[in-house]
Amino acid sequence: MDIKLDPSRDDLPLMANTSHILVKHYVLDLDVDFESQIIEGTIVLFFESGNKFKKQSSSTEETYPSESNEACKFRTAEPCHIPVTNTRTVSSKMGYNDFVICGKGEKDTSGKDGNHDNQEQASGISSSKYCCDTGNHGSEDFLLVLDCCDLSVLKVEEVDVAAVPGIEKFTRSPKLRNQIVRELVALPADRWREQLDYYARCSQAPGCGELLFDIDTWSLQIRKTGAQTATDFPHAIRIRYTTKPQGRSVTWTSDQSGRPCVYTMGSPINNRALFPCQEPPVAMSTWQATVRAAASFVVLMSGENSAKPTQLREGCSSWHYYVTMPMPASTFTIAVGSWTETKPEICSSNDLATERSFSPFEADFRYVGVCGHMEYPCRFQNASATTQEIIPHRVFAPVCLKGACQETLLPLIPPCLSAAHSVLGTHPFSRLDVLIVPANFPSLGMASPHLVFLSQSTLTGMSQLCGTRLCHEIAHAWFGLAIGARDWTEEWLSEGFATHLEDVFWAKAQQLAPDETQEQQELRACLRWRRLQDEVRNSPEDMQVLRPNKEKTGHVSDSGSSVIKHGLNPEKVFMQVHYLKGYFLLRFLAKRLGDDTYFSFLRKFVHTFHGQLILSQDFLQMLLESIPEERRLELSVENIFRDWLETSGIPQPLQRERLAGAECGLARQVSAEVAKWVRVNRRPRKRKRKETEVLEKLLPDQLVLLLEHLLEQKTMNPRTLQRLERTYHLSEQDAEVRHRWCELVVKHKYTKAYRNVERFLQEDQAMGIYLYGELMVSEDARQQQLARRCFELSREQMDRPSAEVVAEMLF
Repeated sequence: MDIKLDPSRDDLPLMANTSHILVKHYVLDLDVDFESQIIEGTIVLFFESGNKFKKQSSSTEETYPSESNEACKFRTAEPCHIPVTNTRTVSSKMGYNDFVICGKGEKDTSGKDGNHDNQEQASGISSSKYCCDTGNHGSEDFLLVLDCCDLSVLKVEEVDVAAVPGIEKFTRSPKLRNQIVRELVALPADRWREQLDYYARCSQAPGCGELLFDIDTWSLQIRKTGAQTATDFPHAIRIRYTTKPQGRSVTWTSDQSGRPCVYTMGSPINNRALFPCQEPPVAMSTWQATVRAAASFVVLMSGENSAKPTQLREGCSSWHYYVTMPMPASTFTIAVGSWTETKPEICSSNDLATERSFSPFEADFRYVGVCGHMEYPCRFQNASATTQEIIPHRVFAPVCLKGACQETLLPLIPPCLSAAHSVLGTHPFSRLDVLIVPANFPSLGMASPHLVFLSQSTLTGMSQLCGTRLCHEIAHAWFGLAIGARDWTEEWLSEGFATHLEDVFWAKAQQLAPDETQEQQELRACLRWRRLQDEVRNSPEDMQVLRPNKEKTGHVSDSGSSVIKHGLNPEKVFMQVHYLKGYFLLRFLAKRLGDDTYFSFLRKFVHTFHGQLILSQDFLQMLLESIPEERRLELSVENIFRDWLETSGIPQPLQRERLAGAECGLARQVSAEVAKWVRVNRRPRKRKRKETEVLEKLLPDQLVLLLEHLLEQKTMNPRTLQRLERTYHLSEQDAEVRHRWCELVVKHKYTKAYRNVERFLQEDQAMGIYLYGELMVSEDARQQQLARRCFELSREQMDRPSAEVVAEMLF
């Protein structure tokens, strides 16, 4: 079945039939080839089956029909002859100047995607005779459906796990392959190392029969003739595949030093164009991956171990990572490039003591409380890990940014990690890598297990932007990763929490006094209030709702498939409504309860729900139950749904609060400075005289607010703009300040500062999209020429959705 969707306009389908069978572990074995811009190799999936995975009542009206509703025709093709071998060759060709390219095994030469079959089919049995069923009812073959897009699948086969030497040590049925897998995935947490070892051994076992498969726009469908239920379907399968250069899950580009690299950049389609997988968040799995690349490259990945390269013959290196905490496949992240590790110039013995790593293997598992998640080696049950304020961390970047990282980023990580621990307690992950990604990264940051991406835009100016963004991504370790949304339309459960917590973490990292903390947080609330008003004015109403599925939130079809509303809408990438309305809701609740009560509750919530998926009501119900009835003041889950989560526009409680609230001291200071600049701008040009206005030094957030107020002025003369730039050194400030400055330059056609606009569009691509629109709307020939020139210089490196949006503006 091929569901026709317009990827520029429609919802995102999650096709996997997770209600019948779940992936418990992935083993990836991949080669990265920069010459052909593909990643190829195998992935082995280990399954667990059973109806226990079905969630609450189904809602099929708003989901895509399952494959069981129609016959699935597996097209006949020539048999695929790919030897099952681990032998690797290395090409002597040179690509990208000095980069040795690692070779691969034999490639499939049929040139067809998804049309390969097993030997039964080759001997004349027509697959079109068979109907396929994604469930486990009826007499038809069970159909496994995986989320898959932009991949060339070459072969699918069952893995003969019974052939693994020593497998009989921990299984009662050494000859029953599915039973072996069932017992392997069910091993207790304290045997995690043995479990990973046997996963690896099983992944290298020979195949024992090719499986029928077909592939369409959004899914890979696999069946075994005669396997009528999920229980009968092979519980370990191997898929040989290659990515495509234009696949939407990874970006092939060059870093700031001009060296080739590839990384996952948080695509709307997640990882289904990197490997076939089960995308629905309910498919919580672990993984391990071996990745080979030329020896000059560094491979970073979501993994618990700080991997070191194993040198292979002829200039090739191999990297191995693993995770033991089950998470959705969408959280898997990889980045391969010529990254340089940035280390502190001086490392004190105190730092080393604070940051000593506690791996699950050496952990003292003294239970400090009962966890509600599925079993895994949990840091919340590790008495040593619970007291670890600063987890081990590394910083990587292109070589040209090493100095900036050492000066700006590296010193911020320990205080930000410590601040997060002081607020929420145990770090869910044992270590952290931070990578400064290429200029085409479409965001300021992205968090994944054990790995955070930051934009180069965070390195400029003072530490404010870098520190707040780092705190935001660190907060995602708890909200977004350790605790995930069961329904991806409830983004606010990740982004609202991270936005609210970034202010709290950052204040503690700076060791601000309580009155300074309150002032800075009120100022940031003022800025976000202005952004939310703009967002509501300029976005479609149906995209302003935080819980768009309302009472059907979390519901899936009988097979487990569902859709994510607006998941592929290009406008959604640039919207902040889930960040802002979620932030204001949590701020409202914290004020209502008082900070001490709220954050004490939040620590309990984290301890209760880490390692699990939640819906909005899980958080709200537990919160309200923790408040004495007389203090709830008409708060209820239903009222919060109505006022905050299920309506568009500005929530009424927020409207009332902002109208009644007084301006904070830092904002009043900005208002006074705005008045001074308005007076300066009105003065007629006279002969040179001594300036009378005394201008105050402003914080970065105050500068942002100042420039936003000045953007509301109808006219500003070049003389005033020149003085403004010199007074605050605007071209040297952080990217948030420079963005507002560039808007001011464009609005008032201040030609002397066009160089600042050009620099911003080239170096701060994650924030420059809006500026292209401003340059074109002005209908000024010089500004439009500037926009087109900058776009031509950067379009090849821009991420595809951003480039398409800009091209639509310009042409």
